[in-house]
Amino acid sequence: MAKKTPAAPAAQAPAATAVPAATPANTAAKPTAKPAAAPTAKPASKAKASPAAKATQATAASEATSPAKASAPKKAASKAATAKAAPAAKAAAAPKAAPAAKPRRPAPLTLVKNDPWLAPFEDVLRGRQARLQARLAEIEEYHGSLLNYATAHQQLGLYHDAGRGGWVYREWAPAADYLSLIGDFNGWDRGANPLQKLDFGVWEAFLPDGEYDQRLSHGSRFKVHVAANGQGKDRLPATLRRAVQDDETKDFAGQIWRPAIPFAWTDQQFRPATAVAEPLIYEAHVGMATEDERVGTYREFAENILPRIEAGGYNTVQLMAVMEHPYYGSFGYHVANLFAASSRFGTPEDLKYLINEAHRRGIAVLLDIVHSHAVKNEAEGLADFDGSGNLYFHKGERGNHPGWDSKLFDYGRPEVQRFLLSNLRFWLEEFHFDGFRFDGVTSMLYHHHGEGVAFMGYDNYFGPAADEDAILYLQLATTLAHEFKKGSLLIAEDMSGLPGLCRPIKEGGVGFDYRLAMGIPDYWIKLLKHTPDENWPLGDLWHTLSNRRAGEKTIAYAESHDQALVGDKTLAHWLFDAGIYAHMHVTDGDPGAARALALHKIIRLLTLAAGGEGYLNFIGNEFGHPEWVDFPREGNGWSYQFARRQWSLGDNPDLKFHQLGEFDKAVIHLAKARHLLAAGPATLLKHDEENRVLAFERGGLVFIVNLHVEKSLTDYRFWVPEEGKYRVVLSSDNGRFGGFDRPDENYQYETYEHQLSLYLPSRVALVLARG
Repeated sequence: MAKKTPAAPAAQAPAATAVPAATPANTAAKPTAKPAAAPTAKPASKAKASPAAKATQATAASEATSPAKASAPKKAASKAATAKAAPAAKAAAAPKAAPAAKPRRPAPLTLVKNDPWLAPFEDVLRGRQARLQARLAEIEEYHGSLLNYATAHQQLGLYHDAGRGGWVYREWAPAADYLSLIGDFNGWDRGANPLQKLDFGVWEAFLPDGEYDQRLSHGSRFKVHVAANGQGKDRLPATLRRAVQDDETKDFAGQIWRPAIPFAWTDQQFRPATAVAEPLIYEAHVGMATEDERVGTYREFAENILPRIEAGGYNTVQLMAVMEHPYYGSFGYHVANLFAASSRFGTPEDLKYLINEAHRRGIAVLLDIVHSHAVKNEAEGLADFDGSGNLYFHKGERGNHPGWDSKLFDYGRPEVQRFLLSNLRFWLEEFHFDGFRFDGVTSMLYHHHGEGVAFMGYDNYFGPAADEDAILYLQLATTLAHEFKKGSLLIAEDMSGLPGLCRPIKEGGVGFDYRLAMGIPDYWIKLLKHTPDENWPLGDLWHTLSNRRAGEKTIAYAESHDQALVGDKTLAHWLFDAGIYAHMHVTDGDPGAARALALHKIIRLLTLAAGGEGYLNFIGNEFGHPEWVDFPREGNGWSYQFARRQWSLGDNPDLKFHQLGEFDKAVIHLAKARHLLAAGPATLLKHDEENRVLAFERGGLVFIVNLHVEKSLTDYRFWVPEEGKYRVVLSSDNGRFGGFDRPDENYQYETYEHQLSLYLPSRVALVLARG
């Protein structure tokens, strides 16, 4: 997400809740007086341990205590009984018993075993595990399970209850003085349907069918009037399922969405774990997916764009801007209604049709979910909902993100925690999403939101700067998603590099599956802006591509929506510059365009092949989409010119855009066929600054690139791990991709003493395979 982070506020202690704030001082897992496996005095069904006790037991046993160890107390009891039965003289002659052994510290967490530099912070990691187990125990005690807990959306909001024979509307607003349901069904009369206050700050109104079955129906519009502190405001319900905007007044209202025929899913056989084992992600925005200067729709995306994604070889689509947002130009990141699919793109059934169609094509669908902040608008959003100033968000300045001009959730408040977890379940259950890309995770992890911190040492990740409430929420979120939908894919947008973010919680991690390799696209842009390609430092480039935490998977990408926003431009536009308008015909021999074409292919190939265990492409960039993204706004005359995708450029075989698109298809299909992303990290074979050559091996493929601006290399020798005959399986110099067909792709190269010798033209990348 392209947002500017604010100056770092002073670190504050988390707000007090039923669960103590996790800090190194009060949550480090310490040995207890009794072994964790010792039985309790009463059966669990009759005497429940307290959440704190449960947490202590769960933490001490987090490294999977075996059944043999668990039965040790019984064996000890049996030995004691035998000792009592022994003759008295024999007992008297027995030596004195050795003093009781001190409890041993549990074995190091797997995360610490794999990274000993984390040893000084193991107590913090165990404390986080303990806090999570305590919270889960508390949730299970009062709600039965985490899945049951994540059902706030089923109990709040406006819905029809057939059992009660009418409509029920509930809202959580403990500080409010008066609530009433208003809408076209009652002439927007603020006194006609007041709510009654129940326990725990929940308000309720019941509207019987006999009186309202004709007035409250599919398409009806409504709001809730909330009075507090002597003021009344018309608001949108917190768990609103659909918000629609009046074309004339631009005012948003809730809309009952209850079609006579529910959507018929046909994706029962789809399994996301199979589709996303090696994620090749197509990041997309539905509204800008049309070539026309207007807002595109879910149906159009399903019918026109999904076939492109499938043909391109991508197995996952990541949808941006689905959660309802009042300002189109926010790119969907200033969310107001977390449970509503944006109505500007179509109906809920249209979105379901899109996802169902993607699943039919074997494509998983991820939601770009925004739980890091929310819009500050009161008319459309949650800010100051009940007049308290801190219902869903932190109070005072801590609740404001000055860099984003938005509100920050209070993750330590149980009701907020439940609200957000319910939101995750809702999208997985109602719309069959296959996982989430969590936006702005760095801002969640730290009180300073990542601003002004270089994260050069492990001290930066722990201590008072860490927002332990947010970390607990993220652990609950990953637990819930993986439990509710097996094989769901969870990606974290984190620039800090938090150790363990993408490792299982039982190992000391947070539970995400992948993190975005955010340093790679920034590095490419930095090179293109400031360094001529003849001076690119190959060692530094290789370090950027390959430097990531062992055992934590990353999604590599050369550019995303962030790099294309107004004020910046796509990689293709940086490379071609003005030539992107004048020299894109395939017969145009402009040397600047030839350079740009060659480097664009090399950049994307290197990023996919060496940068991570997954790969992401932003919509249209696979064929070098020109210019930048700029949504309609006052400053550009409310124009859609730069908020669309010019598919005709990539479809035209007479243009270089088409050649770039063909190369992207070839790379993606090669990666899939060879299971490249599932292979281990790339191994560097050659780093030759003088000749501007990099060579590496991954998944049995040999990659070699000549970045020299003019020197082609004949009989270039380099070491390979496997002897035998090699052939070229991909050449960026192939004429189909705008190259000059210089290397002979039919020639077999045979090793001699593990050395390959080949012809390597300038600004060309080759991929070779044995056989």
